[in-house]
Amino acid sequence: VQLVESGGGSVQPGESLTLVCAASGSILPINGLGWYRQAPGKERELVAGILRGGRTTYPDHSKGRFTISRDTAKSTVTLQMNNLKPEDTAMYFCNTLGPRLGDPYLRWGQGTQVTVSS
Repeated sequence: VQLVESGGGSVQPGESLTLVCAASGSILPINGLGWYRQAPGKERELVAGILRGGRTTYPDHSKGRFTISRDTAKSTVTLQMNNLKPEDTAMYFCNTLGPRLGDPYLRWGQGTQVTVSS
């Protein structure tokens, strides 16, 4: 399965963006999928995760502002980001939630750039 991210852009603080991750194959067998981000000079971090049963998880910095969802029929995972802040500026990627949930990481895609500035 390959993953392709899209939907990034340049917005002002407080605005919204919707990111979409399209998988080349079925996402049904995957135990957990997530959106990650990496800002220049910083490590990649998880911003939202969704388990096969639909349960979602968010770190504190995105809780209440970001919403992850998935469409198994379309093999897509969507990240709705509201009330964006300058510190959300980063390259955003999707991938599995990793070996801790029994899935290997897939090859990282190109990502989609999100820039938040006034």
